[in-house]
Amino acid sequence: MDRLFNVSASSPHLLVRDSANKVNIVPQAAAQAFSLTRQRNLGAHAVPHPEKAQKRRDLSEQRIKSLLPETNPRKSVFRVIVVKLGSTNAVTEARSRLGPRAHAPLGGAAGPVPRSMEANNRTSKPRTGVKKCSWASYMTNSSTLIVMIGLPARGKTYMSKKLTRYLNWIGVPTKVFNLGEYRREAVRSYKSYDFFRHDNAEAMRIRKQCALVALQDVNSYLNEEGGQIAVFDATNTTRERRDLILEFAKENAYKVFFVESICDDPDVIAENIMDVKVSSPDYPERDRESVMEDFLKRIECYKVTYQPLDPDLHDKDRSFIQVINVGQRFLVNRVQDYIQSKIVYYLMNIHVHKHTIYLCRHGESEHNVQGLIGGDSGLSTHGKEFAVALRDFIVEQKLVNLKVWTSQLKRTIQTAEALGVPYEQWKILNEIDAGICEEMSYDRIKEKYPDEFSMRDQDKYHYRYPGGESYQDLVQRLEPVIMELERQGNVLVISHQAVTRCLLAYFLDKSADDLPYLRCPLHVVLKLTPVAYGCKVDMFDLNIEAVNTHRNRPLANSKQGALRRNSFTPMSSQDQVKRQRVFSVGNPPHTPLPPSLSSTDVFEELTEKQEMQNSSSSGD
Repeated sequence: MDRLFNVSASSPHLLVRDSANKVNIVPQAAAQAFSLTRQRNLGAHAVPHPEKAQKRRDLSEQRIKSLLPETNPRKSVFRVIVVKLGSTNAVTEARSRLGPRAHAPLGGAAGPVPRSMEANNRTSKPRTGVKKCSWASYMTNSSTLIVMIGLPARGKTYMSKKLTRYLNWIGVPTKVFNLGEYRREAVRSYKSYDFFRHDNAEAMRIRKQCALVALQDVNSYLNEEGGQIAVFDATNTTRERRDLILEFAKENAYKVFFVESICDDPDVIAENIMDVKVSSPDYPERDRESVMEDFLKRIECYKVTYQPLDPDLHDKDRSFIQVINVGQRFLVNRVQDYIQSKIVYYLMNIHVHKHTIYLCRHGESEHNVQGLIGGDSGLSTHGKEFAVALRDFIVEQKLVNLKVWTSQLKRTIQTAEALGVPYEQWKILNEIDAGICEEMSYDRIKEKYPDEFSMRDQDKYHYRYPGGESYQDLVQRLEPVIMELERQGNVLVISHQAVTRCLLAYFLDKSADDLPYLRCPLHVVLKLTPVAYGCKVDMFDLNIEAVNTHRNRPLANSKQGALRRNSFTPMSSQDQVKRQRVFSVGNPPHTPLPPSLSSTDVFEELTEKQEMQNSSSSGD
């Protein structure tokens, strides 16, 4: 009985909304008695004890209910409409519009819907047979086209590839469509910068046709291949070209997000040309000086027609980010949705600077020796030897301003202690939580929980330990670490097997299917050096004996059981065939494909045949 409404100044009745959210007509005397009692009990500013206040409300409600007439709740609701509209004719009109069995309008003059009405409208049966999607797929309600803008040698392809790698890592299918590759397919032999002159009509026709072909491939990827984001990597320096792309996106109901790279630092431009363009297919067997000269003239050809994004006039309604001088400044305009905010957040964290990242696991632990997973055991004898060897290795590297990160588990902290340098403990670097299987051996898990053991073999990336985590959960947890690694200098990360796999998969652009089987042995240091469009990996074995904790990918004849899913994972992630977006939710699960064996190389690289198939099927 929390709310009172006056019917009118002269009416002897009041409208009362009770605890069940129903509106009833109450004699004014009873309602006033309730109101006075409430004021006397609570006082002007008193805050009642919850239990005592509830008892008082119950008693007052019982007193008023005894005076209530036997009225239909629905009629009482319409009585409110009478009060609001001020005439009985309005009641007749409302009933004729809504029908004899209709409820009051939701959120209309009657106020909130009564709880009893809400309960009746709810379905009592849980939904079944609904296909669950990857958590990241919920970021994109519609396909998104990311359009790069900028003069040559401004880092557009660098950002495109890094952004695509990041989005694929978090579970959003993304692909780059580089217009330069389409142009090289159309024009086999590049001669000079004259091809990019704005008054070269034949070249302009070829370039436009290449753009149209690339957009057709974008359409096929987003509609037929299950892609969610396409990155159109080209200069797109004129409004005419951008309007063409916007019209294409409008026809296909794609969201568009522009990423413009603006740079006027001659040193950065020259370094980009020498690092990337010298080895470009456009300049086979040409010396560095001639490459620099020709490419600078090519840039001048683009400058003649370059029209940057105008946030104050022409492009004020567009969604975009301008990256100025390789991340020194940013201008963000009209971010539409969550995935675009993720893109902005990532682009604002990547910096083009030379740095090295070292990844290694802790030294061998007592649980490693016993064959147990998880837990918080200390280092074994060999593990302590590795900690000393790691210290000597880091000294030999002669790193400047090295930062050391560990998890909050004992074995990584003991490994870092031997370095004799400050280190930071990150809880999000802790090993994957094995839930009820913590501190058990795989043989024990197979014996005690055979179904769980089998389900994990079916889909190791999406499988979640009961009461624990999945690799998919771990990727979400490690996203802040990736952001920090992108903007920091030299860093040594001492963590665990599953964590190292997730971090390594990001830098090597590995799929979710390959991630859980990357080899990250004990007492080995991985040196990651970012290069132009990827990452170079060097492995250093410190020659300290350790047990092997790697489990190979299971054979295809493993037992197929009903896989327990997270609320955000697909029903059958083994299926490598992407489904159309319109069928991503609500369709029945399809038959899972059996897991297959991959190469036994140290990072589980794809075979040469698979790589050829992948490259031939791509749209680049």
